[in-house]
Amino acid sequence: MPELPEVETIVRGLAETIVGSTIERAEVRLAKMAIAPGGTRFERAVAGERIAGVRRRGKYALIDLGSGHSLVTSLRMTGRLVVAPASAAEHPGTHLLLHLSDGRQLRFSDVRTFGRMRLVAPREAWDQELGVEPLSADFTEQAFAGMLAGRTTPIKVLLLDQRRIAGIGNIYACEALWEARVRPSRPARALTKPAIHRLRQAIVEVLRRAITMRGTSVDDYVDAGGLRGSFQNDLCVYGRLGLECPRCGTGRIVRTVLAQRGTWWCRRCQK
Repeated sequence: MPELPEVETIVRGLAETIVGSTIERAEVRLAKMAIAPGGTRFERAVAGERIAGVRRRGKYALIDLGSGHSLVTSLRMTGRLVVAPASAAEHPGTHLLLHLSDGRQLRFSDVRTFGRMRLVAPREAWDQELGVEPLSADFTEQAFAGMLAGRTTPIKVLLLDQRRIAGIGNIYACEALWEARVRPSRPARALTKPAIHRLRQAIVEVLRRAITMRGTSVDDYVDAGGLRGSFQNDLCVYGRLGLECPRCGTGRIVRTVLAQRGTWWCRRCQK
């Protein structure tokens, strides 16, 4: 957390509110969270930069600057990017602030301090190890089948591999597998053509629904305005241990562990 739908929601909110603004100064309270290349001071490198655009790549939020540089932000588990007036109360764990020329602040908060904001140079291939975007035209059924071919990796584990598909995390992997009636531990190469078709379609549909509902707030996630998402109200398996399966009505949601990640699914539906 946050995963693709949450980062996409944040990015859309930032695009509506900070594009065209100028970074008057940066305030770094925890040095490890702000990274600039070549030993350059982060504060000096971003001061005076105009925000030209905001976009997403996988689970990363990118703020494109007028100079051609970009601020690549990884929110990791508990990170938040919120735009607020300077007078507004701060969230605990606010370690980096970009003071904008109009008096507002872009606040990067992270209680667990795993998040990072990194300044990257124009055309720097920082994302070369990230896989295909699941909502792009490149995520075809043929491409997906090629990822699975010959692999003994459990399908749930493969979905979480950012080198193959960028942006899917634990919540949406569990939900898509349930939607497609695929057992999470099934070896990737063992999926039939109909199962591959169902799973690819489920991935796209679940991600799109979650974006429409502005993400899933089960822990710390809020959007760029500090508001919670609502997809947690539509979760079918994630976090629903012991509850009745909303599809078959007879199975109970179980929790198993795959690659050290909790995995929620229905034994009756996902055979």
